[in-house]
Amino acid sequence: MFPKATDTSFKNKLHDQHLGKTAAFQKPKPAKGKAEAHFSLVHYAGTVDYNIVGWLDKNKDPLNDSVVQLYQKSSLKVLAFLYATHGAEAEGGGGKKGKKKGGSFQTVSALFRENLGKLMTNLRSTHPHFVRCLIPNESKTPGLMENFLVIHQLRCNGVLEGIRICRKGFPSRI
Repeated sequence: MFPKATDTSFKNKLHDQHLGKTAAFQKPKPAKGKAEAHFSLVHYAGTVDYNIVGWLDKNKDPLNDSVVQLYQKSSLKVLAFLYATHGAEAEGGGGKKGKKKGGSFQTVSALFRENLGKLMTNLRSTHPHFVRCLIPNESKTPGLMENFLVIHQLRCNGVLEGIRICRKGFPSRI
């Protein structure tokens, strides 16, 4: 991110950099009953609203203490100087920085890799069968089918692509 950033300054920076310049970045439309959205991104499946509260904290990936110690003992004086006070800031800051120590410390990417591994182990130990649920209409009216909405969901779920692949004669597990 950038030094001394806050969620608000991050939002302002996003708006300055992308609003009106990037087609996929938009101001959200106010929605009743939902948390306040601060920006919207247009994805392949539709527009998704995002709230920036806690965004920076959730996306911090601090350095492992052993890496900091390695940099502090570096023979490169510039590197040692840059990280000379890094450990003191983490301990004196009082926030979440000094919370994890030693072997229990995990970066965001390491935690993601571990969680993904657990999920894959769990999936491999079962025989999953997936049911794709489709919403026939936005108004939840019985007996009403909005064709465009159903086709859009089939496309986004990969069902139409799977059918196309099967028609070409490639093996499939549908």
